[in-house]
Formats: sequence, C-alpha cells, structure tokens
Amino acid sequence: MPVLSNAKHERFAQGIAKGLSATEAYLKAGYTVEEKSAAEAGSRLSRNIKVRDRITELQERAAKQVGVTLESLTEELEAARQLAMKDDKGASAAVAASMGKAKLHGFLVERSENVNHNYEISDEPMTEEDWAKEHAAEH
Repeated sequence: MPVLSNAKHERFAQGIAKGLSATEAYLKAGYTVEEKSAAEAGSRLSRNIKVRDRITELQERAAKQVGVTLESLTEELEAARQLAMKDDKGASAAVAASMGKAKLHGFLVERSENVNHNYEISDEPMTEEDWAKEHAAEH
C-alpha cells in the first residue's frame, strides 16, 4: 500500500505504528482539538480501513527490519518458560521482555473493557421514603 494521500492520516498511521496512543498520534499528526476530542477522533480515525491497513503495513515492515517474527517471539517465550521450570530467577523478566517486544511490533494488542452506566432521569423527584430505601442498601 502506498503512502496515504492525506498527510495527516499518514502521520497518524506512522505514530500508531511507532507505539503512540491514538490520542497522541492524532495530536502529533497536526490536528488541533481538545484532548478529549482528540481521544474520540483518534479512536475513530484508527478504525478507518485505509488507515488501519497502512498501520498494519508499517508494523509488518518494521517487524521484518528488526527480524522479529511470530516464530522468534514464540521461541523466546518457550526458552523463558523452560528457564522458569528450572530456576525462577530472571525468567519473569525474560517473559516480560518478550511480551514487550510482541506489543511493540504489533503482535499483541492490549484491550480494555468499556463500561457504560445508564441512569434514569425522571420528571418527578423521588419521595424522601423512596430515596431512603434506595440509599439504605449502600450503607
């Protein structure tokens, strides 16, 4: 895939490929918005199919340049696991380093759970009795 025609999209994709968050990459790409808006816009832009494909291409190219493959990471993790079975000194650091490399090169993506809270809004206020019943369970 060639360089993206939209220069800001290209800079955003390069930022993500280098490990920046979507918010950081969005702001460094040259967009000027408030940070909260940058987080939302960066998330939205990262779902753009052309941008996503470009990010994947850049990450794959970087991984090839440094010789990191899924196989090499698997071998490192297996060696660390074998070491851990023999002697627990330093094995966790080796595993952490391998996992860090996997993240760095796009083989592992951390996910977070979004929790939405819905609150009811009523035209009528609660009675004192209803409020006391609802909040008595909290104490």
